[in-house]
Order: sequence, then structure tokens, then C-alpha cells
Amino acid sequence: MAGRLDGRVAVVTGGCSGIGLATVRRFVQEGAKVVIGDIADDAGAGLVTELGGASVATYAHVDVTSKEEVDALFATAKNTYGSVDIAFNNAGISPPEDSSILDTDLDAWRRVQEVNLTSVYLCCKAALPYMLEQRRGSIINTASFVAVMGAATSQISYSASKGGVLSMSRELAVQFARDGVRVNALCPGPVNTPLLQELFADDPERAARRLVHVPMGRFAEPEELANAVLFLASDESSFVTASTFLVDGGISGAYVTPL
Repeated sequence: MAGRLDGRVAVVTGGCSGIGLATVRRFVQEGAKVVIGDIADDAGAGLVTELGGASVATYAHVDVTSKEEVDALFATAKNTYGSVDIAFNNAGISPPEDSSILDTDLDAWRRVQEVNLTSVYLCCKAALPYMLEQRRGSIINTASFVAVMGAATSQISYSASKGGVLSMSRELAVQFARDGVRVNALCPGPVNTPLLQELFADDPERAARRLVHVPMGRFAEPEELANAVLFLASDESSFVTASTFLVDGGISGAYVTPL
């Protein structure tokens, strides 16, 4: 069923790679106008061309830790396409220097918190006034399965930041439910994205430790997560808010996984 987002305007951060890129493409297929926020300027320009040009997509360079740049990103959506109906706040990092608490220094901790958690605060704060004025909107914040369970491979700041995203999403959902705004937290399991590939590139044993815990026996593909985001963005999920939306191949439900 095509056209599930006809007439909607979406903002996607981290939209030039991984889950964000797959979601941008899916949104456009379903009729949305999309503003893509990222720091990958060359990729962003090429993506707009691929999608069909400025009538359907706009790229905006954005540092998601900057309030001014985030505010400008959402203003671009409103000024260019007339509304802000969907916010997929997806940008995030998982650098190798974020590891065990015993090895992760304060600068690395703070950087991950700024990009993964503070950016979601800034994006929600920017999107909500438009949605409240319209009395409609869907916010999807990317958390993680590590927000609900301990990670097999320690990433202390990443895990803490995603727990914060999950908690913030619930609170916003409850606060604004009667104003027509839904807020949900997407909680992916391990996904075959450049972020994961980079994380495990120099440590195949670490990747194997992660994979053994997934009942399905594989990592997700970005398109599988994009389909979940589409559901949360569309009217098909009209009674879904404050959800911990796990798309994790069963990892959060497993106690022991057979080898």
C-alpha cells in the first residue's frame, strides 16, 4: 500500500547513512517530503538528486549538538514544505573510545552524550512547537536494545545515552498525548550499518560475541528498521505512543540462545 505518508513533511537526522538513509528513501516512496539533516554534505547533495530533487527532498548541514542549527533544520522544513509532521531523530555515534567505564574518559563520555542524547532533546524541542500548533505529529527517537538490557560488549556512554532517549521519549509522549503528538522510541538490535561495521572492523571476536545473542542469528538490515519507522510515522500507528518499539531479532527476549 503506497502513499502512507502523502502530504506529510518529515525531518530525518543522520539521514545520509544507515537507518536514516533507508528511512529517507522509504518515506519518499510513501509520498513524504523530507528534509535530511547530516554533516555529510557531498552525500546529501547526491541523495537529493537521487530522490527526485528539491520538490521532494532538501538537504541541510546540521550539527545536531547545536541548538541554532537544529532550530534552523526544522524551520527549513516548515518554510520549504509548509509543516513539520514527522521527526525521526536518529543521528548518533558509537566511537571505539567509548568502552568499559574503566577505560572511557570524560571527554569521550561527554561527546557521546551530546550527540546521542542532547541532540534528541534539541530536536524534540524544535519540532514540538510546530506539531502542537498543527495538533498532529509523530516523533520517533532512535534508542537501542541496550536501553532495556545490558550490552554484551560494553559501551558505557552509548548505553547510558540510549537509556536517556528511551526515558525522555516516554515522558514527552505522556505530556503531549492529548495534543495530537505521538512520541515513540525505536529500539533497534544490532544493524548492518556503517556505524556497526566500523565498531567491529578491527575486532571480529567482539562482533561474534554480539551476534551469538541474537536468536535470528544475523544482524538487521537498515531497510527492516526503516519499515518500522514508517509504521510509527504513519496513521497505522495512531494509537501507539510512549512505546519501547523493539526491532531486535528477539535479542531482548532471549535468555539462552542455542548455538
